[in-house]
Parts: sequence; C-alpha cells; structure tokens
Amino acid sequence: MKGRVIALDVLAGRKVAALVEDGVLEDLLVSDDTPLAPGAICRAICARPMKGQGGMMVDLPGGARGYLRKGKGLKTGAAVLVQVTGRAEDGKALPVSERVLFKSRYAIVTPGAPGINVSRRIRDEEVRVRLLEIAHEEMAQAGASAGLILRSAAEGADPGAVADDIAAMRDLALAIQSDASGGTAQLLLDGPDAHHVAWRDWPEPDVLADAPGSLAEHGIDDMIATLLAPRQALKGAGFAYIEPTRAFVAVDVNTGGDTSQAAGLKTNLALARDLPRLLRCRGLGGQIILDLAPMPKKDRRQLEQILAAAFRRDRVETVLAGWTPLGNFELQRKRERVPVPLDLIP
Repeated sequence: MKGRVIALDVLAGRKVAALVEDGVLEDLLVSDDTPLAPGAICRAICARPMKGQGGMMVDLPGGARGYLRKGKGLKTGAAVLVQVTGRAEDGKALPVSERVLFKSRYAIVTPGAPGINVSRRIRDEEVRVRLLEIAHEEMAQAGASAGLILRSAAEGADPGAVADDIAAMRDLALAIQSDASGGTAQLLLDGPDAHHVAWRDWPEPDVLADAPGSLAEHGIDDMIATLLAPRQALKGAGFAYIEPTRAFVAVDVNTGGDTSQAAGLKTNLALARDLPRLLRCRGLGGQIILDLAPMPKKDRRQLEQILAAAFRRDRVETVLAGWTPLGNFELQRKRERVPVPLDLIP
C-alpha cells in the first residue's frame, strides 16, 4: 500500500480515523464517548482554590470536576470560560485551561491573545503577505483582544476557503464568549470527534476512504488489531511489550533471539525510533517507564539523542525525564487523546 491513505469509519459505535503512509499505520484517532472530550469549551464555576499550587478546582457540566492550573485572581463562585485540554483517569479532575482556542484547518482564533501570526513553515514571503491581508480583513470585526494564527495548511489553499475558515472561527469565538457569563456550569461547544480532527490536522491524502467498511477494505482493521496487542515487533531487532496500568505505561524491551554483543543497544534504538508512533496510535499518555534491554552505560547518550529526535517530530507534548537509579528511562506525555480501547476490533 503505497502513498497516504486516510480511512474514516465507525467501529464498536465510535468514529475512527486512521492514517496510513506506505503501508504503515502512522496515526489513529478514536472519538471519546464522554460529553467533555478534549477540546470541549465550557462555562465553569470556580469551586475552591488549591492553596500552595496556584490552581483552582472548578465545577463542570454534568457534575464533573476540573483543575485549572493557573487560577490566580479567581474567586469562588465566579464563572470562567475554560477548554478541556486532555484526559483524566476515573475519579480525577479533568485538566482545563482559560486559554481557549478555536481551531480549524487553516486558522486558530485566540481570544485574549491579540496579534496575527503566520506559521513559520510558510516561508514564501509573497504567500505570507497575501495571507496576512486576508487575516487582517477578516479579523477586523473580532476586536483588538482576539488574535489569529494561520496554520501551514493555508499555504496552498484557495484564498476564499481561508477567508471563510477565519470568518467561521471568528464568529464562533464571538458567540461562545457572549455566553461565558452565567450562574451555572454549561457545555458551550462539544469537543471535536475523530473524523473532524483528521480533517483539521492531517495532510491531504492520496486516497480518502470514508464509506462504511473502509478500514476493512484497506486492511487497516488488521493493522489496528496488531497495534493493540501487548507484544510489538521492532524493526530489525527484538520486540517490546507495551502495557498501560492505572499509574503508568510500562514498556518492556527484549532482544529476542539475538545474543550478539550489540543486541541490547540495537533493540533499544529500534524501540526509540518507533515509540512515538506506538504511543500516538494507541492514545497513551501520562508517565511512561521504559525497562530497556541491557546495554553499556556509555551508549545511553546515543539512545537519548535518538529518543529526542523521534519525539521532536511528534505532535503530542512529551518530556524526556531521564534515567532512574534502577536503569529505567522515564517520560512524561500529555494525556490529550482518547486511549484506544483494546476491544475496538472484535
């Protein structure tokens, strides 16, 4: 399967989007089955400050609780406009932010953060000037307090489509802001589903398959079933077990039948190169602990460089925390995706 294929389908009652490039499953999105999915915008009510942390617990719609990391200056009982920024384990507060973003394929409107900017990936000066002209014209109605970011996808897009996209996000932002005040918590905008995020964030495909059964038609259901298995074969060397627990995600790396002197390093480097894809496609985040195959300490620097380069290309924010006294390697990854359920493929 050569080229880029995007398949949109429904599995187990959930919308699913898969991105395959040259026969490799590069990304997988599954819609959340809860009302407060990542990206949802709510009117929240401040509940109680978290003393010593600078945060604020807030009441969200449906009896949910949220944690606002920067709650300085907010008072108990005040209404505040927030956006859900990630996932939370059962019984824990949802992470929310006052930095609300209205994001579409070509534009991101940023209330409270004035200024109009163009993605650095767009380097053609004539294109940048043309996009800025469109942006200034469309954002004139939004007032001085709202800003705009033009995304890299706008570079080759039809100017009319870019203008329409900006106008739609601008009008949506103004409408939501007008509903920000009130006495009760309320959901103002649903979080985007998997199909919408795929349209918004993924590049143009060579093949777009959106008919029912498209995953099976292109063999992607088999790719997903392989991805969800605990044991993952590594390219050219060994295998790894990826097993999420309530506290963290454990990754156990094994050299398999390779008994050569360099087996440990070779297998660990293979895991490092593929780890962002494996975590991204399964929607795994939080604390990640790598129990690596044995290798000399002098090779740790090389592994760190490969890990850093691999995660630099990944969309999900990941912090490489470093080595533990027992020789494990730890990462902290933002929980901004819905974990893919293990029973997604019957």
